[in-house]
Amino acid sequence: MSFDDLRKAPALGCHLPEVAPVSVAAIPSRYCLFDDGVISVMYAPFDHINPDARIMILGITPGLQQTRIAFETAILMRGENQQLIGMEVKRRAAFAGAMRANLISMLDELRVAPLLGIESTADLFSSRIDLLHSTSALRYPVFKRGVNYSGHSPKLTQHPFLVAMLDQLLAPELAAVPKALIVPLGKAVESALRYLVSQGQLSRERCLYGFPHPSGANAHRRCTFESQKDKLSAAAMAWLGSCAPTWP
Repeated sequence: MSFDDLRKAPALGCHLPEVAPVSVAAIPSRYCLFDDGVISVMYAPFDHINPDARIMILGITPGLQQTRIAFETAILMRGENQQLIGMEVKRRAAFAGAMRANLISMLDELRVAPLLGIESTADLFSSRIDLLHSTSALRYPVFKRGVNYSGHSPKLTQHPFLVAMLDQLLAPELAAVPKALIVPLGKAVESALRYLVSQGQLSRERCLYGFPHPSGANAHRRCTFESQKDKLSAAAMAWLGSCAPTWP
């Protein structure tokens, strides 16, 4: 698929495989969007957008496990309304386990919940999922030599196809959810947002820069969070505490 055809990728969701792939090699070749021998990009049904969300949690890219869950869900719901399928894919695949618990803990410490009119940000993953848009800087799964891409070597903003994904997929997606505060998970994701800000495609005020990655493997998470806590809390209040303007 050429750089200019990226926006046509969602059409691939109309032709699902019979079974969900359990490895990168098992993903049908028709879903390959790009492959240069190092970086490969595969389609998976992560196209749902919640335009009314007030908070957006932004990971780097869906991993193999999320990809499998997305295909399993879409195959199970084959024939149902595409909007419902997209919502369920996001609900099942988004930030599970210890990562979700750490994410909720940090957001609650920043007092994001009362700004959204809820008791805890845990509600975003259950009764108030209507307030959440979970997505990735690189919407479709990216792999480096067959393993999950981490955002480094090459850097996300230094690879032509990955930059095209930011310009053609992420920028319009962020614009489609204009009232949402954006929570980037980690420095690589933050670099993607800074790139879009530098290109005039995103408002800096929407971005919760400095939010640490909630992974349990991030040994510096707590220390980083404490050092950034006041700034993060003020940024969340500034955006969510007012009527968010439409951007651009």
